[in-house]
Amino acid sequence: MTRRPAGPAGQRRLFRPGGLRGRLVIALVLVAAVSAGILAVASYQLVRQARLQGSLTASAAQAREDLNLAATITYPVAASFVGAYEQRGTHAVLIFPAGRVASDPRVNPPIPAALRSLVRQGQLGYQRMDVAGHPYLVLAARIPQSVGEAYLFFSERDIGHYLAQLRTILAGAWLGVLLVAALIGRVLARRTLEPVARASEAARLIADGQLGTRLQAGGADEFGAWAAAFNEMADALEAKIAALSAARAREVRFTANVAHELRTPLTALVAGASLLSEAAGQLPDAARRPVDLLVADVRRLKVLVAELMEISRIDDGSEPVQQRPVDVRSIVTGLIGARGWQDRVAVDVGPLTLTTDPRRIERILANLVENAVEHSGRDVSVRSSTDGVHGCIEVADGGPGIPPDRLPLIFERFYKADSARASAGSGLGLAIALENARLLGGDITVSSDVRRGSVFRLTVPLGPAATVSER
Repeated sequence: MTRRPAGPAGQRRLFRPGGLRGRLVIALVLVAAVSAGILAVASYQLVRQARLQGSLTASAAQAREDLNLAATITYPVAASFVGAYEQRGTHAVLIFPAGRVASDPRVNPPIPAALRSLVRQGQLGYQRMDVAGHPYLVLAARIPQSVGEAYLFFSERDIGHYLAQLRTILAGAWLGVLLVAALIGRVLARRTLEPVARASEAARLIADGQLGTRLQAGGADEFGAWAAAFNEMADALEAKIAALSAARAREVRFTANVAHELRTPLTALVAGASLLSEAAGQLPDAARRPVDLLVADVRRLKVLVAELMEISRIDDGSEPVQQRPVDVRSIVTGLIGARGWQDRVAVDVGPLTLTTDPRRIERILANLVENAVEHSGRDVSVRSSTDGVHGCIEVADGGPGIPPDRLPLIFERFYKADSARASAGSGLGLAIALENARLLGGDITVSSDVRRGSVFRLTVPLGPAATVSER
């Protein structure tokens, strides 16, 4: 059954400040901020220039009239004349060689030297300046037919107030543009990246094993082509996994069938080999060697068939794990005693009880100890430890060790570390031990030094009912 991924969950996971949707929204907001900022600044500068130019033009026209009124005025009568400027709404400062007269004492600042220089050259000059905290436009010129200089102050307080309001309005509009851009960006990003969210959800479902998950295709845009390609990939992946599963099932059945079919003739071979072994002492020396080789090969074949049967059962999952309290020290000592390894294996296992499958734990330890005894033959030891959560059993040997390039392959099926070990075992012992450890929720690791030997570590959970005793 084809499953369509749900969009909202994927969308919620996708919307993160550092995610693609967040970056798209931020990019759109930045573009809007820069564009609106440039437009606002340009608009403000144009309006400001227009208002200031208009103020200058109007003030210049009035200044000409005021200068004509002051024609031929002299210093003695200047004090009574400047009141006329105040009546016209203009502040004036008249400067004569004999003195200086202001129409309003509050508007009587020092005149800039540059402006006075222009006036003395007979030019009409202007300058903007603050007087008592307020903006003024100062127009200056010589008084016609007089030695005096007139400096007329025109207030631009209204223009300053207007420009301040304009700045506030433009700043508010700029912030409004950012807010609208963020909202629009979020909507656009959600709609634009919705296919990405669906694809992410579909990929997650496929990774969880729901191989029938597909995207809704059929769109004419790039996302439609992407969805079609994704579905083709999912189809190919599902077909490949199905083929691999079928091949693995065939392999498991083949291994089980081969092992099963070999059991009947093997039983006869084992019986015959036993008879030959009992009668080997009565045979001539020339015939005794082939008989010994035949008996050894039959025994190896028996072990191989038993291991093939066991690994096929593990692959098939036909043997459930049965957990119960297990005394590890009893298993180790019993195993070594049954194999006759008391003189070859040193045991340093404290009282350690695990809640696990006793048959599997015994099988694992048997494989590890047998591997150490057969391939090392000296300085073999078994010791245990625990961290309160897991129990660890180490099987160490003082043999030649395993080369570093072969360590990753040591647990592969039918793999043998070197040609010297080709005659011993089937190459399945360590693979079976690892599979059993994983069934118990544990693992097996190995460390090796070609000069000091190898150490195999079995780690198994203590279990809910496990107890640990200190030695």
